[in-house]
Amino acid sequence: MSLGHDKLSGGQGDFATLAASIKAWGQALGFDEVGISDIDLGDAEPGLLAWLDAGCHGEMDYMYKHGLKRSRPAELVPGTCRVISVRMSYLAQGESPHAILQCPGKAYVSRYALGRDYHKVLRSRLQRLADRISAETPHGYRVFVDSAPVMEVALAEKAGLGWRGKHTLLLSRQAGSFFFLGEIYTDLPLPLDVPKSGHCGDCSACIPACPTGAIVAPYRVDARRCISYLTIELKDAIPEEFRRPIGNRIYGCDDCQLVCPWNRFARSSFVSDFTPRHGLDGAGLVELFLWSKVNFEERMTGSPIYRIGYERWSRNIAVALGNAIGVPKAVAALESRRNDPSAMVREHVLWALRQHDILNPEAAV
Repeated sequence: MSLGHDKLSGGQGDFATLAASIKAWGQALGFDEVGISDIDLGDAEPGLLAWLDAGCHGEMDYMYKHGLKRSRPAELVPGTCRVISVRMSYLAQGESPHAILQCPGKAYVSRYALGRDYHKVLRSRLQRLADRISAETPHGYRVFVDSAPVMEVALAEKAGLGWRGKHTLLLSRQAGSFFFLGEIYTDLPLPLDVPKSGHCGDCSACIPACPTGAIVAPYRVDARRCISYLTIELKDAIPEEFRRPIGNRIYGCDDCQLVCPWNRFARSSFVSDFTPRHGLDGAGLVELFLWSKVNFEERMTGSPIYRIGYERWSRNIAVALGNAIGVPKAVAALESRRNDPSAMVREHVLWALRQHDILNPEAAV
């Protein structure tokens, strides 16, 4: 990372003007809020290390393979002295998430994954913001959107975009938590924004709301129990103890956010890329389970769901169908893939069929 601030020769006043411009440019690019922080994550590092030492990251080896670069930005990108953090709301108009969760025949997909891949959407806009800064003054930088060892919540908190809730997500008084975060690491010594105080108070609604008890303590999530981890990150069989609590959630989970009082203020997104595709905001489990691999790859190209692949997609839906007691054609759909080429899918299909045999021997097919 090279240093070059030739256009800003007037001192801190110029950097303050630039910071104000960066925020205006960011909002013009569709970001709801832009904040600036330093890179001192010394307060957050011990908690990260304790979380990793306890094995709470599960199979997410990438959480520790970069050593301390995650909590020390200048070790990841030498020369970094500031982080520009942004947030962008992603909620789209569609069927009520609460209604879908109460309908066992429908598939629940986490609200962030209904549209196009957010990595690409945010990254392209962050790159444009970084380029606009470069046009004003050369700077060394890197752009990140959930794509590298970055403590995005801790950085966004320092940048004044909100506070960490007890479910560990960032919360904003103006927008709840249904938003994406992104960062620009830069060598520009921009003025810092002031962190906001927390406003969870005595509320702990998110903790008992977790179907699998993954929020093991305030501000601590054991990923190994988290439905988002189980349906997205986990590459092997889903442990049987979690299959029934998963319900009809086939990709991710929003329960801790749905009960959060601050999400009364969650804002709908104006970004068309986040509009639900292929009816995923209310699709039927049977319909999705009968997709072929070709169907999956054609329809999920450009979606964050694509990364889990057809096998894990099928595994997840098989579990949900096992919980869809009394849903017409659920058993027939499972039977149609009893001899699936994937041993993992077959095992989950057989588990699902046993749920129907035990709990509802006369389930309609």
